[in-house]
Amino acid sequence: MRIFTKKLPHPDLPAEEKAQLLLNAEYQETMVESTFMYLTLDLPTAPLYKDEKEQLIIPQVPLFSILAKFNGVTEKVSVARALPGAGGPRGHRARLSPRPQEYKTYKENFLKRFQLTRLPPYLIFCIKRFTKNNFFVEKNPTIVNFPITNVDLREYLSEEVQAAHSHTTYDLIANIVHDGKPSEGSYRIHVLHHGTGKWYELQDLQVTDILPQMITLSEAYIQIWKRREEDETNQQGA
Repeated sequence: MRIFTKKLPHPDLPAEEKAQLLLNAEYQETMVESTFMYLTLDLPTAPLYKDEKEQLIIPQVPLFSILAKFNGVTEKVSVARALPGAGGPRGHRARLSPRPQEYKTYKENFLKRFQLTRLPPYLIFCIKRFTKNNFFVEKNPTIVNFPITNVDLREYLSEEVQAAHSHTTYDLIANIVHDGKPSEGSYRIHVLHHGTGKWYELQDLQVTDILPQMITLSEAYIQIWKRREEDETNQQGA
C-alpha cells in the first residue's frame, strides 16, 4: 500500500502565512510504501437526533463508499498532538506557563491518501465501530450494506496495478458481528461452509443455519473476504 501524507498549516494562521508555509519542504506531500494485515474502514458519524417516534435513526452506508478511502484519491484528515517543544502556530515553540510542569500544546493536522498496490488472496476488513474519547467508548450503529459475493476491487487500483492483477473479485467467507452496548455487548460470527455453500451462525456453542440475506442486516465488525480465482465458481446462495 502507498500512503501519501501532507502536513497542513495551523488553522489559526493568517492566509498569507499559510501560503508561505505551504512552500516549505515540511509541508510537501510524501509517500511511503507499507504492508498491511487488515484494512480499517471508517464509518460516517452517527446522527444525534431522533425521529418522530423518539428513536435514534440508524443510518446506512454502502460498502463501496467506505472502501473509497483506498482509491488513492480520497483525502482523510489525521490529527496528531504535538509534543512539548515542537513548533506551534507562527513557528513558535510550545510556551511554558509561569507554573512548573505546565505547557501549552497544539494539534497538527495532516492530509492522508491511501492507495492499494496489491490484492492478496484474502482481505480482512475492520469496520471502525468504536471510538474512545476522554470519558467513555462510543459505538457507531451504522449498517454497512454489502453484497455477499462479487465484490470487485479493480476500480480502487491504479492503472499500472490493474495490469498486474487478473483477479480482483472477492467473496465473503466470514462475518463477525457485535451486538449491544460497547461494554455489555456480545459477538456472533457468520461462517461459509465451502462444501455446501451454506452459511451458519455461531454464538458460543450454538450453531444455526442462516440465510445470506440476513447477514447483510447485521452490525458487521470484522469481515474476511476470499479472492475468487478463474477456475472457481460461486456456490453461495446470494
